[in-house]
Amino acid sequence: MSKEVGYVRVSSAGQNLERQIEALRKYVPDEMIVTDKVSGKDFNRPGYQSLKVGIGKLVEGDTLYIKSLDRLGRNKSETIEELRYFKNIGVQVKVLDIPTTMIDRVEGQEWVFDMINNLLIEVLASVAEQERKTTKQRQAEGVACMPVDENGKKYSAKTGRYRGRPALTAPKNWNEVYAAWKAGEITAKEAMEKTETKRTSFYKLVKLTEEEQNKN
Repeated sequence: MSKEVGYVRVSSAGQNLERQIEALRKYVPDEMIVTDKVSGKDFNRPGYQSLKVGIGKLVEGDTLYIKSLDRLGRNKSETIEELRYFKNIGVQVKVLDIPTTMIDRVEGQEWVFDMINNLLIEVLASVAEQERKTTKQRQAEGVACMPVDENGKKYSAKTGRYRGRPALTAPKNWNEVYAAWKAGEITAKEAMEKTETKRTSFYKLVKLTEEEQNKN
């Protein structure tokens, strides 16, 4: 027999679940409402995971009710994958704040069920794409407004930090240690320790040094 389950979430123990629970009571009894008081940054939450494993696992024919999509999760790309998971196992997800998803499953009209779940995925994907565009636009506008120093490099007027990664600079003992490493007197690991550089930075400095030597 299929079951109807509700899921509610708030981000911290101090927040109240009652508003969401009250909204879901119209569709599911209290004992069928699963709760979490934890951040929605990922899906590693005890309440939510109980919907996917164990005795309370949702299976084909079941229905999951949530108040709004952000109660399911904050990370939109991961939330889309979760919605696809429920679609693939035959679980209908109904979102109270998206009335179109509240259509009941009708036997013999499975295409309606697919349409509803596809709609949810498309809505979230569209929101995520719009947020990405808005973020990129704001970043571009911010960069365009940044002041420029005498060398033509843009920097933040607030923090003084330059845009992009800082240039890689050689430590004071670089030439000495590089020469010893090149002569085989020390290993690369010892050279990294003496110059306090990581592997990637060490070999970048080697490349820059040798390119400079080849110019001369």
